[in-house]
Amino acid sequence: MIAIIGGGICGLGIGWRFAQAGEAVTVYDRGTAGMEATWAAAGMLAPQAEAEHGEEALLPLALESRAMWKDFAAELLAATGVDVDYREEGTMVVGLDRDDVEHLEHRFSYFQSLGLDVEWLSGYEARKREPHLARAVGGAVYSALDHQVDNRKVAEALRAAFLAAGGTLRENVEVTGVSTAGGRISAIDVQDGTVTTDAVVLAAGAWSRNLAGLPEISRPPVRPLKGQMVAVQMEPQMPLIETVIWGPGNGVVPSIYLAPKSNGRLIIGATVEEMGFDTGLTAGGIMELLRLAWDVLPGIYDLPLVESWAGLRPASRDDAPILGPTPTPGLFLATGHHRNGILLAPLTAKAICDCVRNGEVGSSIKPFLLDRFEKPVAVNV
Repeated sequence: MIAIIGGGICGLGIGWRFAQAGEAVTVYDRGTAGMEATWAAAGMLAPQAEAEHGEEALLPLALESRAMWKDFAAELLAATGVDVDYREEGTMVVGLDRDDVEHLEHRFSYFQSLGLDVEWLSGYEARKREPHLARAVGGAVYSALDHQVDNRKVAEALRAAFLAAGGTLRENVEVTGVSTAGGRISAIDVQDGTVTTDAVVLAAGAWSRNLAGLPEISRPPVRPLKGQMVAVQMEPQMPLIETVIWGPGNGVVPSIYLAPKSNGRLIIGATVEEMGFDTGLTAGGIMELLRLAWDVLPGIYDLPLVESWAGLRPASRDDAPILGPTPTPGLFLATGHHRNGILLAPLTAKAICDCVRNGEVGSSIKPFLLDRFEKPVAVNV
């Protein structure tokens, strides 16, 4: 039996692929599946617009997974009847004042140096595409290939697809530890006893490193990174925007984003805070989100505020995912996805399933194994 610890988008996706392959698989979640980082996300699939200096090694993985999403969404629809709202209007990064636009010009040059298919827009061209943008917008980068989904609908669809394929889901069951025998993972400990396993996939997000019994050589260096978010309600038939918009941020909100959904919800995020496992909302965090969003899209002023929440991104030391086998036989990792959990879900599901079943580490995930964090051994000359 294969045990998956964590019922978020990656845990459910991996479980679905196992179940489709005929494996006996159980997903364990300490709460309701899909209700932590997956539920708290915004659903953006934007590796081009979000490309950053120092993260070049992550870009091929992100682009490969983005290319899988259209078929992944269609497969979920066919399997469950749930439309995950896969949208292809693209993503726009806007600049407001002169400094913003100059910074954006540098980013545009960087995107071009990576060979990314992006387009420069003047302020007029940006407002022609999205007429409700602020008059202050002086320039923009448009990425037609960066799309989005409704992450909450994805969680709903994956849960249904996993169960329909024959998987077992145990919600509100906390895995309190793992056991080894002869150096190999042999069982997991849950509140009602011990369950013998053939393999364990640790996909518990920000909680992954805290599992009791993990050998230290296989404990992933993952920490929680808090993000506060809000949602306002647009008229679905007359939305203020249809493109995902990114705008300038500040120290609390590095970059503001606005992600419109087909039901009219406009998701605004997100703060980046080193606050441990605290998920409380703060007046300052919500104020900054709304102020920065209003700077970009003034029309939000009169929209109903319908929800506010905070989630915990699972961040590794280098902000890249930790995937694949560990030094402990039988233990596999699918964690540390940081802000890319939704984007990387299709590739993660396939790669981990292939890795566990065939014993081969795919070329896509080789750069993201746990062993990249091993300290180099000093050599005396």
